This record gives sequence, C-alpha cells and structure tokens, in this order.
Amino acid sequence: MSTSYTLLQFSSDPWNARFEDLENRLAYTVSMVDENPNLIMKIAREAPWAQQHPDIMGPSNSYFYFGPNRTPGHLIYGNSTYQTMAQARHRKKENSTYVTLTSTSLTHAFMTGLVSSRYFWAQNAKEYKWRIHSPQRLECVDSKGNVVATWETSQIADPFSAKLTIKHAALPIITEIVTTLTLNRIAQVSNWQ
Repeated sequence: MSTSYTLLQFSSDPWNARFEDLENRLAYTVSMVDENPNLIMKIAREAPWAQQHPDIMGPSNSYFYFGPNRTPGHLIYGNSTYQTMAQARHRKKENSTYVTLTSTSLTHAFMTGLVSSRYFWAQNAKEYKWRIHSPQRLECVDSKGNVVATWETSQIADPFSAKLTIKHAALPIITEIVTTLTLNRIAQVSNWQ
C-alpha cells in the first residue's frame, strides 16, 4: 500500500508540541511531565487519531528521563525496559559523520554531501535510521533504504510549524518514529554529539 498520512506539528519547540492530522484530530502530544530534579517528558499517542488507523501497533506512550541539566538519559516505550538515549540515536559506523548543524557547517555539509544519520531499533526488531539533512528536514529510512517518514519545517505563511508525512508501512511503529524524531530534534537544539 502506498498511502501516506500527514501529521501537522504545532509548536516548533521539541520539548512541547502537538501533532494533528489534516482533519484536526489530535494524534500525538509531546509534553514535559516534571522537572524536579530532572526533566521527564511524555509522548502520548492520542485516541482520536489512533482509532482511525487499525494498523497502528506498539506502545501508545513513551517517556524521556533526562539527566541533570537536560543531558541525555534514557527512554522507555510503554511498560518496556529502558534504553539509553544514545542507543536510540546511535551512529552505525565509526566513519559515520555527525554534523553539528550551524549555519556555516550546514553550508559545508550540503556542499560536501555530508548528511548525518542516526540509527534506532524499533520494537519489531528492525533497524531504521533518521537521515538528518538539515535542521529543517529529516527522513526516516528502513533497512532496505525505503523512506518511511519525512519531517520538514513549514513555510512562514503556514499555521503549523512542521509536517510529518508517514507511509502506511510505518504505522505499526509510529510511536517509535515520533519518539526518535523528537529525540533527534532535542539533540539538535541541545548540540548533543
């Protein structure tokens, strides 16, 4: 099936946002739960959207547990065991280049063809990667090289901040896609390596 689904992201803040479909159904909420002593975030899949898509599987929530001063900590999907944030956005090879995307290095990255990739294992035991083309565009790719999701910032005139386009094949791992997208965006604005 080649059907795609679009979720509009309201708020450019990766720490606090909501995603809605084109019919204004709330799909995901990204929120800060607590910050005493360290930040805890929740990413919640919302019923109004999920009930429209019977192919959605996996956990309906994920949680980020940050270290002191919002340093990388760990994350949990639903009631599963935790994994470190580094495991959820690792580099596959030693020679995989990670580009800290500033305006100068961004220009250099495009001119030299360098694109950062961060890999994660979904709960379906398959590996995926986020290709970070720029702070404005990320693509989630399966192990066969198929793009399963694309996130890109909106135009100035748009009432939303960004758009996440998901292929039908990615619905079973949609919570993992939204979770790792959020984690990679937080890593970008926090300048994590």
